[in-house]
Amino acid sequence: MSAAVADYTPSTVSDAKIKKKEDDFVLELTKTKDILKYLGTVKKPGQLLIGFALESNNEKDYALGKLNEKNADAIVMNSLKDAGAGFSHDTNKITIFEKNGKETSFELKTKTAVANDIVDKITELLG
Repeated sequence: MSAAVADYTPSTVSDAKIKKKEDDFVLELTKTKDILKYLGTVKKPGQLLIGFALESNNEKDYALGKLNEKNADAIVMNSLKDAGAGFSHDTNKITIFEKNGKETSFELKTKTAVANDIVDKITELLG
């Protein structure tokens, strides 16, 4: 399972449209529950936990921090800074950081090829 969960969610939800007023509208956000961190605390021996990290600065440092903090076996990191990669493209570029210290960087390629690289890495880690 993978999911792109927002870091923050609205504190209150309206059942109806919020009408425009003359004043500014203040949107209050609450930190979302950390699903990956929770899964890292309940992970059983033999289970493999892979996390994902979309970063925009200090990419490697944040990905490695996430790897350790969440008790994951690997983190698949992609950067908003990589040209031709991300949301508005059909291509992506990833780096996979493993708990054992191994780092594997992949070239820019189609998102289908990236998915295959991730599956190949999972297969390797399951050994």
